[in-house]
Amino acid sequence: MNTFTDSAIAAWHLLVSGDPVLLGIVGRSLGVSAMACALACGLGLLSGAWLAVARFAGRGLLLTLLNTLLALPSVVVGLVIYLLLSRSGPLGFLGWLFSFKAMVLAQALLVLPVVTALTRQAIEDADRAHGEQLRSLGAGALARALLLVWDERYALITVLIAAFGRAVSEVGAVMIVGGNIDGFTRVMTTAIALETSKGDLPLALALGLVLLGVVLLLNVAISGLRGWRERVDGGAVDAAGLRRMEAVS
Repeated sequence: MNTFTDSAIAAWHLLVSGDPVLLGIVGRSLGVSAMACALACGLGLLSGAWLAVARFAGRGLLLTLLNTLLALPSVVVGLVIYLLLSRSGPLGFLGWLFSFKAMVLAQALLVLPVVTALTRQAIEDADRAHGEQLRSLGAGALARALLLVWDERYALITVLIAAFGRAVSEVGAVMIVGGNIDGFTRVMTTAIALETSKGDLPLALALGLVLLGVVLLLNVAISGLRGWRERVDGGAVDAAGLRRMEAVS
């Protein structure tokens, strides 16, 4: 029996037995990513919707910067947060370095540009389609942005799911600012890297399977939401067409 087969069998035993170390790492990872996405999505939805409808000098430059941040390496985010939270940094008094809070902050800053950019694009497309009608009804920029956010809520839910997937699969930033401390700041991605280097392949593989499962569920949720929305929109179009035919007849 080869190493991969041995590791796969041992990993399966860890999964089905509910190994407490495994469950602790998974729970901590999901908790960090969920809190980071809650913070990033709250700010990203508002700022993205505002950028979609606002027109001001320097907007093009700001959008270019935002699109650049989409490709920002996670290790750079981790380095910046590390410098801010270190003892000699401006936020060192908080004492957050190598803590749960530091990892949440790092992931939130990493996900924020993604949520903002995708929200801006979705709301701007909706504004092109319906913005003129809303303006004719007297809706200002803020009211228009809020109305379009509600109108595009299903598309924005997809954005939030994608953002969580980006956060939960990130490794560089949380390893730098969290320190990968056993029982405190060790999450799935950092544990996989550490356990692989230590040769504990069963635990690394078990965590990898859980992480793949989480990402798979997120993609299934996105596909299901998209399909459901298409069916709802198609039904609404069919109903509208039927009413027009009845009116003509």
